[in-house]
Amino acid sequence: MRTHTVMASPVGDLTLVAEDGALVRLTMDRQKHAPDASDPAELGERDDDGFGVARTQLGEYFAGTRTTFDLPLAPHGDPFKQQVWALLREIPYGETRTYGELARALGDVNLSQAVGSANGRNPIGIIVPCHRVIGSDGSLVGYAGGLDRKRFLLALEEPQAVRDARLF
Repeated sequence: MRTHTVMASPVGDLTLVAEDGALVRLTMDRQKHAPDASDPAELGERDDDGFGVARTQLGEYFAGTRTTFDLPLAPHGDPFKQQVWALLREIPYGETRTYGELARALGDVNLSQAVGSANGRNPIGIIVPCHRVIGSDGSLVGYAGGLDRKRFLLALEEPQAVRDARLF
């Protein structure tokens, strides 16, 4: 059984969808590849009470007091996408990886474009941190939520020492 809730955040409204107690989607308003919000089968019943832990953890993340999430996740996708999304969860808070680095971790540098496609279709944004993937030259590229949001999330995760150094 699917249920959903909508919560406000610094990056706009987030829609969280759970299925049998595990989070299957976290999408932002106006996000590419988001499900049709008017389709009841995609979202299920609204249940604002059933997402307390997820709401709390996301609130802590946006407040800068949480660096990892401890939630049951069940993203739907083919085996390759599942592999990519698992690698995304291994990228530490405050760090980034390139598409090429993820492709090499999968054993084939030629998979960079496929990694990018799987990254762009990540159904559980923020918690599965696809925003931590950047271009090979360090540029911010390809974020389904929009580059302004990617910039915001990366700045939020930037180590305090780096932020302090920018003041001088």
